[in-house]
Amino acid sequence: MEKIVLGLDPGIADTGYGFIRVKGSNLTCLAYGSIKTPAGEPLPARLEQLYLELRGLLKKYRPQSVVIEQLFFNKNVSTALIVGQARGVALLAVNQAGLPIIDVTPTQVKQAVSAYGQASKMQVQKMVKLILNLQEIPRPDDAADALAIAICGANQRRY
Repeated sequence: MEKIVLGLDPGIADTGYGFIRVKGSNLTCLAYGSIKTPAGEPLPARLEQLYLELRGLLKKYRPQSVVIEQLFFNKNVSTALIVGQARGVALLAVNQAGLPIIDVTPTQVKQAVSAYGQASKMQVQKMVKLILNLQEIPRPDDAADALAIAICGANQRRY
């Protein structure tokens, strides 16, 4: 059975997304990128842009499930709060689409793609390239992270 999984790496400046097709044990990259919002805009306008663009991606690719990274504690509380708001908007869009949501931690993602929970960002990116048989490491970093998140969720759903 074939299934499309969306991985999301939420952020206010950049929300990485990655769509993968899961067919048995084969994982194929369908699309990836980043939803960017302009720094000079008011926060509500940025959140609305994130919401609308994410809704458009959900309609275009029609995933069967969405995997989203949990927030990890950040020393900068104001940054963590803003990222939390972006994550909340993403959760709202996904929930309104009626899709199941899988929460994963950064450690689970690293473990899923590199078999090492303390892997570096570069190690994870190289493994994403290898697992999805891509020509190059996905850019921007948020998109590569989102693909890793999707891989993690696809592996969790299989077992």
